[in-house]
Amino acid sequence: MFSSAMLRAMERLIPHFSVSLVITVVALILIGCGGNPPMMQSSSMGTINVSMSDPPSCAAASSATTVPAGGTAAPGGNFMNVFVTIRSIQAHTSATADNTSSGWQELAPQLVLAPMQVDLLHLPANGQCLLEQLGSTSLPAGDYQQIRLILLANAAPSGPAPSNDTNACFKQLGGDVFNCVLDANGAAHTLDLSSEATTGIKIPPGQIMGGPIHVTAGQSVDLNIDFNTCASILMEGNGNFRLKPVLTAGVVSANLTGISGQIVDSVTSQPIAGAIVTLQFADMSGTDRIVMQQLTDPSGNFSFCPLAVGAVFDVVSDALTASGTAYDATVVLNVPGGTNLGKVPLVAETPVTAGASTGPGTIQGTITAINGTAGATIDADVSALQSVTVSSTSHTFTVPLFPKSNAADIMVTSSTSCPTGAPKGAFCGSYTLVVPASNPTVGTFSAGKTTITAPATGDVLYTVEADASNPTSDAAMCSPSSQTTSKDATAMPLKVTAGATTTAAELDFTGCS
Repeated sequence: MFSSAMLRAMERLIPHFSVSLVITVVALILIGCGGNPPMMQSSSMGTINVSMSDPPSCAAASSATTVPAGGTAAPGGNFMNVFVTIRSIQAHTSATADNTSSGWQELAPQLVLAPMQVDLLHLPANGQCLLEQLGSTSLPAGDYQQIRLILLANAAPSGPAPSNDTNACFKQLGGDVFNCVLDANGAAHTLDLSSEATTGIKIPPGQIMGGPIHVTAGQSVDLNIDFNTCASILMEGNGNFRLKPVLTAGVVSANLTGISGQIVDSVTSQPIAGAIVTLQFADMSGTDRIVMQQLTDPSGNFSFCPLAVGAVFDVVSDALTASGTAYDATVVLNVPGGTNLGKVPLVAETPVTAGASTGPGTIQGTITAINGTAGATIDADVSALQSVTVSSTSHTFTVPLFPKSNAADIMVTSSTSCPTGAPKGAFCGSYTLVVPASNPTVGTFSAGKTTITAPATGDVLYTVEADASNPTSDAAMCSPSSQTTSKDATAMPLKVTAGATTTAAELDFTGCS
C-alpha cells in the first residue's frame, strides 16, 4: 500500500511471545536494543500490538499461493520472494528525535532477542489482512509521533540472528546474508541495505496515517506497519539489488476494516486482471502520494486491509493489457475505510483516427546533479502527476506507472553520459515513464455510492517530479531536494500522445553535497 513516496512494513518465523515473557527479559532487552526497556503495567502504561501488511504488486505468478474468492493475487511480477530480517521496532513521542536521541521505546522486544526474517511477498491465506504479527509490549501512555524499524545487517552479527536452518538467505547464498531477493527466475541476490536500514528506517509523522499513535493508560492499541515492497527495491547498475524502504503506519481497528472493489472495462463491464490499484493520501503540499499498491486478481478484484482508523483515501487505478491496450486513470475521491466500491470502471483509450494507437504514451527525460562544479551521485525518485478538477477544486495525484517504466528510483552517476546542454561537470541519469495517454476519469464517493464523471477532452497534460536522496543513507539531499517540470524539451506544455514518446524538460539538481 509506503514514499519518499507512499507511501511506506515486515515479519515471520517465530511465535508470538506474551507480555509476561517480555517482562522476564527486561534486563536482556535493556542491554541489546538501545531504546528504553518496557516497564511493568501500571496506571500510566498502555499496551501496543504491532503487525505488518503488504499487498504486493511485484510478486511473480509462481510465488502466489491459493487465494479465496474475492481475495487478491499478483498475476505477474519481478520477484518470487523478498526476505528481510527485522531486529527492532521503536517509537518516540518527539517528531524530531533522531537515531541518537534517548526516549525511544521498544514496541516488539521479542525481536531484540530473536530477530525475525520475513518474506514480504508471502501472500496471506484464507483472506487474512495481515502479513505477520510482530509482537507486543507495555509502554508509557502518550502520543508517539514517529516510528523506526531496524534491520539486521548483512554481516557477521554481533548479537542474536536467525539460525542457518531458518535463514532463507543463507540457504540460497550462504555466508552472513540476512536480506535477499529471489527474482522471477528463482535466482537469489543479496539485498543490500543503506546505512539507515541498520540505524533506523524512520516513519515520520507525515507517513503515520490518522496522526500520532495514541497510547492510553490501561488500554490496548493495534499498530500496523505497511511495507511497500515493490516501491522499495532498486536495481543498481552492477545488477545488485538495494533496499530503499517505503513505509507507512497507522492504528488499525480490531475488525481490520479495508477498501475493496472490482476493476472493470467501462464499456463491456468485464473484469480487468492485473490492473494497478493504489491508495493515495495527500502530503503537506496537497499532492496525492501512493501509500499502498496492488494488482487486481484474475477476476479484477482488489482489497486493501488493514487501514488506519478514520483515514480517508483517494483510490487511483489504471491498466495496460497484455495486448497493449491502455486504460486511463480512474480517480475515486474521499473513500473511507470499510468501503466496498463495487465495480470501478476504467476507460480504454480509443484511437482518434482509424489505425491509431490505443497503447500508452511515454515520457522520457534526463536528471542532472552537481555540487559546485563537480558532479554528484544521487538517487532520484521520479513520479508522473496528473490533475483533476471537482467543484472548482483541483486535485493532483500520482499516476500508477505501467510496466517498462524505470522511474521508481533513478541513479544519477558518472557512468551515465550527459546530453548536450547539461551543466558542465554534472553527473546524469535518464528515466522512462510509461503512462496513460488520456485524461483521467473522476469519481466522488459520497453517501455510500460513487458518482463517475467522464474524462475531460483536450490535451493530455502531465507534470514530472523528481526527489533527490543520498544513495547511502536515503536522506534528502540537494537544494532544493525536489524538482518538477510541466514542460517538454521545447518549453511547451508536457503533452502525452498514445504510442508516442515525449521528452520532458531537463531537471537539474544543484547543491548536492
